[in-house]
Order: sequence, then C-alpha cells, then structure tokens
Amino acid sequence: MILEVKDLSYFYKDQNVLNQISFNVEGSQLLCILGPNGAGKSTMFKCILQLLKGYKGEILLDGKNLKDYKIKNLARKIAYIPQSHNPVFSYSVVEMVLMGTTSQISPMSKPTKKQMEIVEESLDKIGISYLKDRSFVNLSGGERQLVLIARALAQNAKILIMDEPTSDLDYGNQIRVLNTVKELTRDGYIIIQSTHNPDQAFLYADKVLALYNHEILAFGVPKYIINSGLIKKLYNVDVELNSLYNDKIRVCIPKSVTI
Repeated sequence: MILEVKDLSYFYKDQNVLNQISFNVEGSQLLCILGPNGAGKSTMFKCILQLLKGYKGEILLDGKNLKDYKIKNLARKIAYIPQSHNPVFSYSVVEMVLMGTTSQISPMSKPTKKQMEIVEESLDKIGISYLKDRSFVNLSGGERQLVLIARALAQNAKILIMDEPTSDLDYGNQIRVLNTVKELTRDGYIIIQSTHNPDQAFLYADKVLALYNHEILAFGVPKYIINSGLIKKLYNVDVELNSLYNDKIRVCIPKSVTI
C-alpha cells in the first residue's frame, strides 16, 4: 500500500495555501509533518480526506486517484483522528468506537453482532478494553485520544491521519499515545501525523515532511534532514542536536538553555 501526493496545490481565493506538494508514504511507515502554524498542514489533510476538492495535482492510493472514490468507500481506506476534545454528549466508550463502523452499514440500523465484535477487537488492539463501559466525558485526555484511535481502527481504514495527537496531553500520555501509534505501523498501517515537536519525529517517525510558507522545505528520513538550520527556519529558534546511544537517537536542545 502506498499513498502518493503529486504536485498538490490549493488556492483559497487568490492566496496560494499549498504549492506543488509532492511526497509518498508506504504501509508500515509513520510520517511526521513539521511546520509552523499556517504552513498548510491542515489544508493538506483536508485535501487528502477529500474535504477540499478544488485542488490541483493528484492524490493516489495504490495508483488510484482519491477523487474517484465514493465517500463511503474512501472512509474504508482513510480515517481522521482529531485532537482530543471535550464532548458535548456523554457517550460511552463503546458508543464512541461504534461510530467508526457506520461506513459499513446504514447509520440508522441497529448495531449488529459483527459491529460489536469489531468494537471489542479495536479496543483490545489499543489495550483499553477496561474502559469500554466508561463515559467518554470522564476520561483523561490521553484515554480519550486512545479511544479516538480505536474508533478509527473500527472504521477498518489502513491509513490514519492524526492532527497533533499529543498537543494537549501530559508527558506520560504523550508517550503512551505515540507508542500505540508506532505499534500500529508494525501491523501495516500508514500513519500521518502533524506535530510541532521535532523530538517526536526523531523517536518515532520513518519519514518527515517539513512545510514552510506553503511549500516543502525538506522531506526524508529524520536523522538526515532535521538539523539546526531546518529548526531555525521552521520555528525561528536556535537549537543544537545531540546524539544518544551511538547516534541511534537525536534530540534538540535550545541554545538559550543554560546548563
């Protein structure tokens, strides 16, 4: 399985929001999108999800143009996982995950035995079966994010697009969510996630796409493309890169930090 984005451009009125974006990501890979606010990350996600169709260029899944998919069929290929949010209605965890199966039957139908099995399997895969009878409202931010991932798995899609999945989480929950996401790539999933944290890219990503001013600034393997110059360009901060464990891991250290 391979997702290819070719010369993707999008204009909003007279403003160029994306300018000739090209990259590819394959099954079992995690792609991190780096870039400042306003770089075009959210617009790119909306184009891939076919929420914006007035773009130029092509987005292909195994060679087939995504514009040729019906929405229901596309939902079986690509799932979107938003940031953890405060829900209005007090759904149970089972009900939240069950929503991911609606692309497989009529939304007005009573849940089938098969759907409930999918829900159980999704919760078990993420390791949160113990939460199934809890109210989504009463969960921690990290638990909510894991439930949203389980809902995406119930959708039966093999491409997961995640919008800053750890932005509102404490450090422990960030690690738990990212470990879960990385584990999914070992089962063949394609994961595309945006983040403002280059250290997450070093630790978890197979590829990194850096967006700046609506264009690609760099694309490739994290250890080869993330450097102090790139971080300075993206976020206007001076950093040094330190290597750990015989260069297996790298981290960014702000130069303004006094040790």
